[in-house]
Amino acid sequence: MKQLTGSGLRQAFLDFFASKEHLILPSAPLVPQNDPTLFWIVAGMAPLKEFFDGRAIPPAKRLVTAQKCIRTTDIENVGKTARHHTFFEMLGNFSFGDYFKKEAIDWAWEFVTECLEMPEERLWVTIYPDDQEAYTIWKDGVGLPAERIIADPDNFWEIGTGTGPCGPCSEIYYDRGEEFGCGPDCQVGCECDRYLEIWNLVFTQYNQTETGEYLPLPQKNIDTGMGLERVASILQGTESNYQTDLVKPVISKVEELTGIKHSKDQYTETAFYVIADHVRAITFAVSDGVLPSNEGRGYVIRRILRRAARWGRVLNLTTPFLYRLVEVVVAMMKAGYPELVEKSAHVIKIVKNEEERFLETLDQGLNILSQMIAEQKGSGRDEITGAQAFKLYDTFGFPLDLTQELAQERGLSVDVSGFEVAMEEQRKRARAARESYGFSDSSFEIYKKIREEKGEAKFVGYSNLEVEARVMALIKGEQLVDRLHPGETGQVVLESTPFYAESGGQVGDTGRLKAEGIKVTVTDTQKLAEVNFSEVLIEEGELTVGMTVQATVEPGLRRDTCRNHTTTHLLHKVLQEILGDHVSQAGSLVQPNRLRFDFNHAQPLSKEEIKRIEERVNWVIGKNYPVETVVTDLKQASEMGAVALFDQKYGSEVRVVSIGDYSKELCGGTHVGDIAEIGLFKIISEVGIAAGVRRIEALTGRIAFDFLLKQEALLEKTAALLKAKPDQLYSRVERLVAENKEQAREINLLKQQMAGSQVEEILEQVQEVGGVKVLVAKLKGVDGNSLRKIGDQLKQKLGSGVIVLASQLSDKVLFVTMVTDDLLKQFHAGKIVGQVAKVAGGGGGGRADMAQAGGKDVSKIDAALKKGLEMVQG
Repeated sequence: MKQLTGSGLRQAFLDFFASKEHLILPSAPLVPQNDPTLFWIVAGMAPLKEFFDGRAIPPAKRLVTAQKCIRTTDIENVGKTARHHTFFEMLGNFSFGDYFKKEAIDWAWEFVTECLEMPEERLWVTIYPDDQEAYTIWKDGVGLPAERIIADPDNFWEIGTGTGPCGPCSEIYYDRGEEFGCGPDCQVGCECDRYLEIWNLVFTQYNQTETGEYLPLPQKNIDTGMGLERVASILQGTESNYQTDLVKPVISKVEELTGIKHSKDQYTETAFYVIADHVRAITFAVSDGVLPSNEGRGYVIRRILRRAARWGRVLNLTTPFLYRLVEVVVAMMKAGYPELVEKSAHVIKIVKNEEERFLETLDQGLNILSQMIAEQKGSGRDEITGAQAFKLYDTFGFPLDLTQELAQERGLSVDVSGFEVAMEEQRKRARAARESYGFSDSSFEIYKKIREEKGEAKFVGYSNLEVEARVMALIKGEQLVDRLHPGETGQVVLESTPFYAESGGQVGDTGRLKAEGIKVTVTDTQKLAEVNFSEVLIEEGELTVGMTVQATVEPGLRRDTCRNHTTTHLLHKVLQEILGDHVSQAGSLVQPNRLRFDFNHAQPLSKEEIKRIEERVNWVIGKNYPVETVVTDLKQASEMGAVALFDQKYGSEVRVVSIGDYSKELCGGTHVGDIAEIGLFKIISEVGIAAGVRRIEALTGRIAFDFLLKQEALLEKTAALLKAKPDQLYSRVERLVAENKEQAREINLLKQQMAGSQVEEILEQVQEVGGVKVLVAKLKGVDGNSLRKIGDQLKQKLGSGVIVLASQLSDKVLFVTMVTDDLLKQFHAGKIVGQVAKVAGGGGGGRADMAQAGGKDVSKIDAALKKGLEMVQG
C-alpha cells in the first residue's frame, strides 16, 4: 500500500481527476454563500448545490475539490471514538450531465487500487438492491467477486424534503482485518472498526415528484465523497484518524505543554483528542471570518472552544493554551490551505482573547456545578434542573452540551426541556424589549397586505430628492385609515418615494409632503414587509388616500448622510490596508451628524494606527475618485470584485457601489457623486464593543470642520487661562505638572513628619489585655500610605502587640491593623480588620501581620475600634 502524507493524499486525489479532465476548484469557505438552508458546509457537494439543482451553470462539467467541512450534530462523540470529528475534509469528484456510473466506478477503482495501491482483496462495495447497472459494472467491468458486492437498501440518496433530484449510491469499504472485528458474525456495515467506508459514489439519476413518483432526470449527475482523514489512517497504518499526520502534531504539542502522554488512559486520551479536533475547527472557522459570539455560527465556535478549554483542565492546563496550538494547525495544513498563513496572527489573537474571557468564569462555574451535583445527589435526584443549567449558561458561559457532558461524567442527566423553557423565557423578555422600540406582528401583517394588494412602494430617491407621488395607504395606530387630520401622527405609503428607508446601517430620510392647503412633516422613513413608509406629522389640512403630494427630502441632511455612508466604504478599505485583510465590517450606523463603523479586530488601535487611518482616508478623499453605481446579479458582482457583507442578505439583483478603482462594495445606500464632496474625515473615538470587535466613531464634512473649530477655540481658551500662546501650551502644562509633582512630594514629606511626631502621643494609649499590648487609636486626615507608615513605626517601638488604627478622610474612614511576629499564632490582622471595617459599613482584609480596609460610616469609627479591642480580648 502506498505511503502518503495527508497533504500528499489530498494532492494525489486532485491530480488524478485533473488527469481525467476535471477542473480543480479551491475549497469553498466553511460559511455557505447564498444558501440559507445550510448552517455550515457539511459535505463536498454542499457548495455546488446550485449546479446540481440547475440554478447556476458550473464552470466545467467535470469538477474535483478538497472541501473543508464542519459538523457538530454528534459533538458528544468527538474525542471518544477513532473517527468522529467536528472538522474534516471531503475529497470529491463531480459530473454535471457528463460521465455517469461506469466512469465514476472505474475511476474510483483505479484510484484506490493503482494510485493508492490498496490490495484488491481488502476492498468491498455496497450497492442499492435495485441498481443492477452498478452491480454489473462492479462484477463484470471491475471484476469484483459477487460475494464482495453487498446489496444495502439504505444505499439511496435523496434530499431531506423527499422531492427533487435523487438516486442510488455505491460505497467502497476497506477491510482492516479480523483483529479489528467484533466476532465471527462481523460484516460490512458493522459498527466496529473492521470495515471502514472510504468512498461514497452517488448516482443522481431520478427526480422524485410530490406524488412519490421517480422520473428519470434528463441530465444525470455524479457526486462522490471520500473522507481524507479516514483514508489517511489506512495508508499510514494508524488505529485512529487522530494518529495521522493531519492531527497527530497537535497531540504531540499538547504532550509537550503538559508533560503527559496521550495514551496514559482512556480519559486522558479523550482530552487530547477533543482538544486536537476542536482546535482544527476553531482555526479554520475563525480564518473564514466566524468570530466567537452568543448566536449563530459564532456560538458554535464558542461552544467548541469552551469544550476544548474545559478538557484542558483534565490535563492541568489552567492558563490559555489553545491559541498556542493554532500555529501547529497552520503548519500542518498550509500546503492545502495557504490562506491560513496570512490569517494566523488574527486567529491567534481571537482564540487567546476568547480563552481568557472563559477562564475568568470557568473555575467558578465548575465549583457551582459541583455544588449543584452534590445538592441533587443529596436529595436523591439524578438530574440537573433546566433552571440550574440555564444559570450556568447565562452567568458562567457554559454551553448546554458542556453542562451535559460534565453532569454525565458524574452520573447525572440534564433537564434539556426545562433549559429550553428558561431560554425561551429569556427570548420573550428580549422580544418584549425589542417591541418597545419597534413594530408588532400586526404591523407586519398590515404592510404585507399593502404589498400584496397594492404593490411595493417604488424608491426613486437615488437620483430624485423631490417627486410628485400618490398616497397609496395611510396607517394610524396599526389600522389602515382613509385620512389623517391636523395634529395627528401616522405612517404614509407613497406609490413612488424619494425617502430612503432605514437599512444597511443608514438612517431613514426626513423631509416634507405638500399639496394645496396641506403641510406634512416627514420625521423618519422605515421599511416593513418590503414596503417603504414614512412617519409623518400633519401640520395643516387633511392627508387622504389617493391624493397627489409633492414629496421632498431634506437636502442638507441627505448630503451629510451620503458623505458619511461613502466614508464607511473608504474606512473599510483603509482598515484592511493598515490592519490586515482579516478586517471585515461587523456593523455600522450612518447618520447625518456622524458615522459609526464596527469591525473585526482583536486588539485596541494604537494612537499611531488611528493617525495613519485618518491620514490615509483624507489622502484618498483628496484623490477625488468618482462614485459610480451599477445594478447587476450577485454572480457578476462577485466577478467584478465587489465585497459582500457577511451578515447581509441579497436578492437576485444587487447594487455595486464603486469608488474609482479603489473600492467596490454591494450596497443599497445613498452616496456622494465623487469623494471630494466628503471634504474632511476626523475620528473622534475608538473602543471595543465585544470580543474581537472594535468600533470607530467619526465625523465628516462641515460637521468635522465645526468639531475642529471647537477644539481650536478650546485650545485658545486654555492657552489664555495659562497665559501662554497655543504653540507654547504643551511646554507650559508640562512645567505645571512637574511643579505639581514636586509640591505633592513636599506635602507628602510634611505629612510623614507630622505623622512621625504623633507616634509618641499614640504610644501613650497602649493598653494591656490578657498579657498582650493593644494599641487602638483614631487619627484624622491621614491618608492610607501615611497610616501604614505610622503603623510600622508604632509596631517597631511597641516590640510586641496588636495595633488597630483608624483615620477619617472626609466622609470615609481607613483602617490599618498590624500584629507583631511573636503573636501571629494567636491573632490574624486580616481577620481583625475585616470585622472592624464591617462595623463602619465597609470591608477588607490582608495578611496575618498587616491588613487594611475601608469604611463608609464615619460616625461608627469609635464602635469599630471597640470591636477591634474586643477581638483581642476574645
